[in-house]
Amino acid sequence: MKVALFPGSFDPLTMGHLDLIRRASHLFDQVAVAVMNNSSKHPLFTVQERVNQIETAVAGLSNVSVITAQGLTVNLMNQMGADYLLRGLRNETDFRYERDIAAMNHYLDDQIETVFLLTDPKYQHLSSSLLKEVALEGGDISAYLPENLNQALQKQIHDRMIERVKQFNEKSRTSSD
Repeated sequence: MKVALFPGSFDPLTMGHLDLIRRASHLFDQVAVAVMNNSSKHPLFTVQERVNQIETAVAGLSNVSVITAQGLTVNLMNQMGADYLLRGLRNETDFRYERDIAAMNHYLDDQIETVFLLTDPKYQHLSSSLLKEVALEGGDISAYLPENLNQALQKQIHDRMIERVKQFNEKSRTSSD
């Protein structure tokens, strides 16, 4: 059985990610999307929220599952019996970064095979970070997110704006006392 792991923070999952998952579902018997927590990033959504969002987005793909994980990817792959690590490449910067990670993973476990899929050209300029930045400034990014994620992102942004207004009002009250 060909089992592939597609790890990432997916905050949020983009149409580029979803395209890779769909394509991988035709190449592998099983694809596990692993929602990882990246300590260098500041996520908008909790790990569980991301899992739920991705499960909804991939609901029609019977051979795709969504899991959470921590630690070394190679250890997770060994635990689940995966031999293939799926990675998307948008550009040459991604290639250099992913090449180095693939080399380290191969050093840690020479049975791990990294499979690179080129991102569809219409999604090559996307990153979750860029989309969050544009959305937080009021830009329309709905074409780049699955509908359920676009709705969740819009709600998250709205809730954050309400929280900022509340904090501002609270500061204003305490400074005028």
